[in-house]
Amino acid sequence: MDLAPYACDPAQSRGRLFAEESSTFRSPFQRDRDRIIHSSAFRRLKHKTQVFVEHEGDYFRTRLTHSIEVAQVARTIAGALGLNSELTEAVALAHDLGHTPFGHTGEEVLDALMAPHGGFDHNAQAIRIVTTLERHYADFDGLNLTWETLEGIAKHNGPVSDPLPYGLADYNARHDLELSTHAGAEAQVAALADDIAYNNHDLMDGLRAGLFSDAEVAALPIVGPAYAAVDRLWPGLDTKRRRHEALRRVFGVMVCDVIDTSRARLAGAAPKDAQAVRLLGHPVIAFSPAVMREIDEIRAFLFKHMYRAPSVMLEREQVSVVIADLFPLYMQDPGLLPEDWQGAIERAEGTTALARIVADYIAGMTDRFALQEHARLVGCA
Repeated sequence: MDLAPYACDPAQSRGRLFAEESSTFRSPFQRDRDRIIHSSAFRRLKHKTQVFVEHEGDYFRTRLTHSIEVAQVARTIAGALGLNSELTEAVALAHDLGHTPFGHTGEEVLDALMAPHGGFDHNAQAIRIVTTLERHYADFDGLNLTWETLEGIAKHNGPVSDPLPYGLADYNARHDLELSTHAGAEAQVAALADDIAYNNHDLMDGLRAGLFSDAEVAALPIVGPAYAAVDRLWPGLDTKRRRHEALRRVFGVMVCDVIDTSRARLAGAAPKDAQAVRLLGHPVIAFSPAVMREIDEIRAFLFKHMYRAPSVMLEREQVSVVIADLFPLYMQDPGLLPEDWQGAIERAEGTTALARIVADYIAGMTDRFALQEHARLVGCA
């Protein structure tokens, strides 16, 4: 592939913590992507939710479908900017690996429970998964990903000034990810692709769930002009097709804005290589200020009408109880954890080490399994 000078070149990769022979047919970043796709944590994303609990309906997004959508958007943007699309895709596919069951609600509850033991953060947990918790390979724990992919997972949202002691800080002490700098441009693309994907699919899922109407979202910036364009082209189009055609145009507006804005920023900064991007002190991949203001308005609408909708809030309360009940139960009786976790428990020294193991176990649960375990151990769904 033809790469821009500021792209991450797989031939110049900083390598893996544990040295491995090169693949005959795959670049290092392709190999990373494939290991992520074949990981247990990636498969579990199928039954972890974005907003709605997994059993609510077959059409709502899960962490898996979201990650695939993010990867698709990210590859498009990366290709247009001359970046390494394989690295971009690897980071995009891995960015949600550390999420708990029940979306951000589960993370908030687990973070509160873990407050005396260093807290919980899904981004740090993703690093913990790909460097420690995935245990399939003979020569190492984790997936032994390249430095560039790990950096992208750790820093796709920007520099990390205060890494949690587990996950990020622990790994960084062995394999310096330069947490104080921005990530390469590929990881920055993955971060904005995440924003584009969830804004669009949350609009679609909220409409499907009946939390708001087409008329309400048509009053929003970007969305309104998209609906108007569809109505001009296809007057009287049925609701399902009208929504799809409108929201795919919303996608297009955001993607084109990122590409145009980022091209201009890259041209202005003129970084000579990938490391120069990291050392600029600011992101090079961005929305324009005008579109960013419009996206903020869409986010505010979604926060009010979807994330804080009465039905969603009730569900949040119900699933919070599940994690709040399971955590102390496992702490009091670690023998309730599966047999293959007992060796780690026996080696744990102190309450904090035990709490981290319990957090790892709960964070890895799917929505369905967490509900089943709660019903089995506590006696209520």
